[in-house]
Formats: sequence, structure tokens, C-alpha cells
Amino acid sequence: MASRKQSHVEFIPLFQKSFLLPRYWGIWLGITILATITLIPARLRDPVLGSFGRIAGRFAPNARRRALINLLYCLPEKSELERKRIVDSMFSTMLQSTAMMVELALRPNTVKTRIHWHRRDILDELRDSRQNVILLVPHSWAVDLPVMLLAAEGQRMAAMFHHQSNLFIDYIWNLVRYKCGTRMHARNDGILPFIKSIRQGYWGYYLPDQDHGERHSEFADFFSTYKATLPIMGRMMRVCRAKIVPLFPVYNSKTHSLDIYLRAPFIENDFSSDSVKQARRLNAEVEVFVRPNPEQYTWILKLLKTRRPGDQEPYARRELYPIKDKNHAFIERRF
Repeated sequence: MASRKQSHVEFIPLFQKSFLLPRYWGIWLGITILATITLIPARLRDPVLGSFGRIAGRFAPNARRRALINLLYCLPEKSELERKRIVDSMFSTMLQSTAMMVELALRPNTVKTRIHWHRRDILDELRDSRQNVILLVPHSWAVDLPVMLLAAEGQRMAAMFHHQSNLFIDYIWNLVRYKCGTRMHARNDGILPFIKSIRQGYWGYYLPDQDHGERHSEFADFFSTYKATLPIMGRMMRVCRAKIVPLFPVYNSKTHSLDIYLRAPFIENDFSSDSVKQARRLNAEVEVFVRPNPEQYTWILKLLKTRRPGDQEPYARRELYPIKDKNHAFIERRF
């Protein structure tokens, strides 16, 4: 398809004439509204977006159900009320972070004063020493902002991504990333193009917490449960001759700013030859960032889809947060 042009080097989003058809007019309207909203100062728009996000989350039953199930498995020590509040705050953060992303794309100078790096010296020292770098970034709602900011500074960036099911949304989302100077690699092209970019001096932007199935993964502890995790970072560190730096962006709705937290680079001993220990090391890094900021994490993902033999997939458990229709019957859906 034209909008999903592939090359041996990178993915380049291309516009299709079909995007002008009536079936996409609603998305055009949404983009226009969101772009207009970014003209409003963040201190005024954030409370409105936060309230609207909480309301919108109530009309996304499948996503809300996945988030509640993930929290039930991962944070069982929290009460049901606390978990529901986290989900409400998550949907608020989603819109507020998206608004900042659009603002950064359209009016970058207005955003710079609201960006706060923590331990930025880690990146500056690696850049000065011309080190290859892979940023290890758990899924947060503001996940695109640091890579856009670094690319805008002139740092060559490379990132992997999943295509969206809606072609127009996929085009818009990746166009923003591409225009900010990021080299894009589709996950369905495999990891080799991404590795080549890092070896060429691009800083890699890697999201470690998606479920890629059992074949190449290891089951490792994840909060209070476990998940299928790719034990890949030790190999990538060696193959790319790169330093791996954990990073996590947090949108602060009280100060209307973005806090970007960095941690010290991994050392070779962090990744033993034991693949299970490697997987656990990655999951532990996610936990360090997410526990203090659970509302920032994208709990709507199918994080726990792959289970050990004999364990039922959480999202297939009909008794957990059933979705009711008008007749109070469970709606059969593929989550």
C-alpha cells in the first residue's frame, strides 16, 4: 500500500488520495480540533482534556477491561477502587500527552520550557564520547516525545513501530515521527534494519514490554505476575556495540510539563548468558519506572496474552470485568 512504503533502509509514510474520502472525515475533524486545542495554554486545556479523557475511557469498554485485568494481575495489592482510579488517570494522561505531542510537532518553541530532563548528563557524556546508544523505553503515553525532542536537537534517531490498523491514523502518527527526523523501522521488517541503523550511529529507541509470543520469549516475573519477554538486550548490546540507557517520560498534569527520567547505562554483567535472567532484568527496569507512576503506563496493551501451558489467558476469562450489553449479557469479542 502506498502509505506503507517500505525500503531496505527505512519506512517512509506516504499520503493516499483515499484519505480524502468521507470515511476519514471524522479523523480529519479530530485532528483539526486537537491542533486547535494546542493553541490554548496547557494550564487551561489540561483540566478539560483530563476530564474528557476520563469520560472517554468509560466509552472504551474493551480497552478499559484490558487495563483493569492487567492491573489486577500486576498490582493485586491495590484495592479495586485504587485500580479504577489508576485507569481513569491513565485515560486523562493519554489525551494530555497527545496534546503535547501535537504541540511539539506544530509549535516546538512553546514546549521547550516545559521539558525537564533528569540526569541528562548521561546522554550528553555518551554523545560526547561518540558511543552507540539504545534507549530502553517502557510504554508510556508520552513515549514519542523524547525521541522527537532528541531528533529535533540533531541527534540521529531510529525507532521500531507497529502499524496501526487504520491506514490514515497510521499515516498521521508516523508522519509526525518522520518529520521530526526519526528513521522509522516497521516491526514486521524484523530487527536487522534497526540494528544496522544503530551501527551506523543512530541512537536506537526500543520498547521492551510488548508480548511477542512464546517462540522467542522467556517467561519472567513481571510485577506480581509474569509475562513473555524477549531476552534480547544482551545480544543487542554486543552486536550493536551500544550502551543501553533506560528512559521513561512522565507527563505532569499539575505542572503541565514533561519529566524525562534517565537511569545509568546497563553494564555487560547485567545480561548473563541465562536468558530468563535477561528477561527478568528488563522487566525489573520497567517496574522501577512504572511503580511510582502507574497512570503513565499503557495498561490497555495485551501485556499478559502469552501464558505458560495450562494457564488461561487473562483477557479470555469471562468472569473478569464482563462487558454488558443492554440486556446485561456478556458481549463476545476478540480482545
